[in-house]
Parts: sequence; C-alpha cells; structure tokens
Amino acid sequence: MKEERYFYVPDASRAGELPHDEAQHATRVLRLKEGDEIYLIDGCGCFFKAQVTLASAKRCTYTIMETLPHPQEWRGHLHIAMAPTKMMERTEWMAEKATELGIDEFSFLDCQFSERHHLRTDRIDKIVVAAMKQSRKAWKPVVNPLQSFRSFIEQPREGLKFICHCYNEIERVDFFDTLRATTPTESSEPITVLIGPEGDFSIDEVRFAMSHGYQSVSLGNARLRTETAALSSVMIMQLAQRL
Repeated sequence: MKEERYFYVPDASRAGELPHDEAQHATRVLRLKEGDEIYLIDGCGCFFKAQVTLASAKRCTYTIMETLPHPQEWRGHLHIAMAPTKMMERTEWMAEKATELGIDEFSFLDCQFSERHHLRTDRIDKIVVAAMKQSRKAWKPVVNPLQSFRSFIEQPREGLKFICHCYNEIERVDFFDTLRATTPTESSEPITVLIGPEGDFSIDEVRFAMSHGYQSVSLGNARLRTETAALSSVMIMQLAQRL
C-alpha cells in the first residue's frame, strides 16, 4: 500500500504551495516529484488530497484533487492551562501527547511556585504540528504565550472552569464525576482546566481562581507530576464525553 504523506498548510485551499519547512521536507527528505500524491492538513478541520505540480530545491507547489472535511471528534472547546515544568522536555511531551489525544488550546501560567518563567512557545508549536500530522488530526491546537496566573484568571472566559490542586483544607470534587454529571447542553460548552507547578498552586491562587468562577477539583488520590496531571485531564475530558 502506498504511503500517505501529510503536510501542514494553513489556508491550504488557496495557498497552492507548501510552506518553506514543509517544502524542504517534501523535496529533500522524501524526494517527492511532480505527479506524486500528498495530503494536506489546514488545522481548521479539513484534509485535502493533492498532487505535486512542481518540486524544486526551494519550492513545492500542488493542485487540490479532493477536499475531505473532518468533523471534530469531541464536543466543546478543550483548553489546558498549565504551569510549565522546569525540564522543558516534559512540557513538550505533554503538548505532543495531548495533541494526539485531541485538544483545542494550550496556555502556560507563571505561578507563585513556578520553576520556569520563560518559555519558547514557537518550539512547542512545532511539536504540536508534528503530533497533529502523525496522529492525523484535522484541528491544530492554539499555543498561547506564557502569562501570569493572575492575568489569565482575570480574563473573561466562557464555559466550565476548573482548578486542580492537592489542598485538603479546600473542598474538592472529582473532576471525572463532575463532567459526567453535566447536562447535554453543558457538555458542549468550552472547558478550561488549570494545572499547577510541581509545588502546586499556592492556596491563595486556588482561592483567587475560585473567586472568579473556577471549580475546585481533584484528579484522584495519587499525587501526579504536572505534565501527567495535564494529560490525565485531557483524557478525562475526552472519556467523559464518550460514556
């Protein structure tokens, strides 16, 4: 069976040419030539079956043969807002795996106990694109720049909002059970989940979020690493919609 080759091309229906990095991969690595069949992903819900019309050292153009709309596999808008880990590869791993599972948006929080205060979101975006192509996802998650916890909380945000933490002195409900109990209308609303740094959010941050409409939740009895908690939240959101 002939291998299907996928490329990320924003505005693929009108572009007519692969972006520079994708063109280099197509012509120098894969050695595609005129007449070869490729698939394009626009990141906004469509695949395109296309044919290469020019393959040179610097350019790769195409013509679209078929448009293949791909409905989103989950309801609502799934958003993870996480404090990045000290070891950058763990944050990158989370973004890669969450993209494979299905997520709409990543935000990164600078919290009181954060160990990392700078973040190369351009690198994370490239990892997200690679994961999107590998897992054949038609929707590309948004990758937002790092911002302070307080400014994120103060931004108006629609839908269901949750903060995960480990403080026993603050009442928490189970995240999965809470999602399962939502009405059909609520289950289609946007969902935002906050995940703290390795030292957790400060108790003042938890209370500040709750004062802005975030519900206090638990991911279970185990104490999870930051990136594990974020990925677990994505899996819970996906699973709760399917049961």
